[in-house]
Parts: sequence; structure tokens; C-alpha cells
Amino acid sequence: MKCMRCGATAEKGFTTSVTDLNNCLIIVRNVPCFKCTECNEISYTGDVIQQLEKIIDSARKVMQEISIIDYSKVA
Repeated sequence: MKCMRCGATAEKGFTTSVTDLNNCLIIVRNVPCFKCTECNEISYTGDVIQQLEKIIDSARKVMQEISIIDYSKVA
């Protein structure tokens, strides 16, 4: 896959996604991604984005101050 930012090669890997919802910080670890070897730009597939949205929506309903979720355990 090519990086959309710089055009270099993007390789499969894992990252941590952090979402700040003003009163709640949601951290999702081990999220599958494509990471650029040059500029470190992170890209997600459509399936991963949908799953992240579900995870964030579920965490929002609980409304803890900080939520740390392992993507691989809920996907």
C-alpha cells in the first residue's frame, strides 16, 4: 500500500488510537493499521474504522474518565 501523504510504502502494523471526548479519554490499543515507512502516517481500512466507531460509541455510553480497550479482544 502507498502512503496517501507522501507516496512511500505503508506497511501493516498496529497502533494506539486516542479519542478525546471532552470529559472522557478513550484509548484503543493494538489497532491494525498501515504505517508509512517514511512519514509515519497511519491509515486504517474501512472495516477497522467501523469497529473503532463501535468501540468508541460503547465506551461513550459508560462515560468513564479514561477507558483503555484492547482492539484485539473486542474485534
